[in-house]
Amino acid sequence: MVELDFEKGDGLIPVIAQDYETGDVLMLAYMNRDAWLKTVKTGKATYWSRSRKALWVKGETSGNVQTVKEVLVDCDLDTLVLKVEQQGGAACHMGYRSCFYRTVTGGEMRIIGERVFDPEKVYAK
Repeated sequence: MVELDFEKGDGLIPVIAQDYETGDVLMLAYMNRDAWLKTVKTGKATYWSRSRKALWVKGETSGNVQTVKEVLVDCDLDTLVLKVEQQGGAACHMGYRSCFYRTVTGGEMRIIGERVFDPEKVYAK
């Protein structure tokens, strides 16, 4: 098993999820050792939710699961890139394909992505 360095980041490492086919950057999240082991075991991207303080299988609520196709590890063993097949067309909880759906130009932010789903309907409580 690959031994990643979870110590530098207080038990967490940053993970970039990238579309396997297009190369689009979909999101940035974090993994602890348990999330990493579950991802390796299941082939489904599993992260550590810093807000909920719990493991989070991407798409367990929305259906927008990320199937891992390839894992890249950086030179310091403390950052990952997951190349994933994004189910449901959206990685962002705001309903966009990518969490990076905005651009900043001249100090102004504007939306460049299109919503794939309405988050109020998907995450209705």
